[in-house]
Amino acid sequence: MNCINNVIGLFTNCQTSCAAISLAVAAFVLGILAACLGCKVFGGCGKKACAKGGAAKAAKKEERPFEKRKPHPAPADGSVEIYVGNLSYDMTEDQLRKEFEAFGKVNSARLILNKFNGKSKGFGFVQMPNRAEAEKACEALNDKEIMGRKMKCNEAKNLI
Repeated sequence: MNCINNVIGLFTNCQTSCAAISLAVAAFVLGILAACLGCKVFGGCGKKACAKGGAAKAAKKEERPFEKRKPHPAPADGSVEIYVGNLSYDMTEDQLRKEFEAFGKVNSARLILNKFNGKSKGFGFVQMPNRAEAEKACEALNDKEIMGRKMKCNEAKNLI
């Protein structure tokens, strides 16, 4: 209790309150300087206020404009690329290939995977060399239930 009275008395006395305020401001300024020094020594905190590490990192990020993701190019050999969506997350590329091989030759079948955990995102692409076979496969497999989900199938839209 006596300690609390001393702290309260420190701020009520005019001479000591000015000293206490000065001490608090000095501690605050020293804390900021120590933080900036640590920022420079340990490689930057990412804030624009930091002269070396953070400002340099922020400037690098601002230099690059947002890059639009490049679309998958259209097949050069004239084959048809088919988008297949609403797939079961347990489906493999071999199973997807077998579904389409019932309608004709399949050049490739690929599932799109989550880059962090490697699991399927639930959609993929199949490439077939013959347009008539590809259209027949799309008609037959669209809304067909496979592994508990109704598959969606149509020609992929290449934006190039």
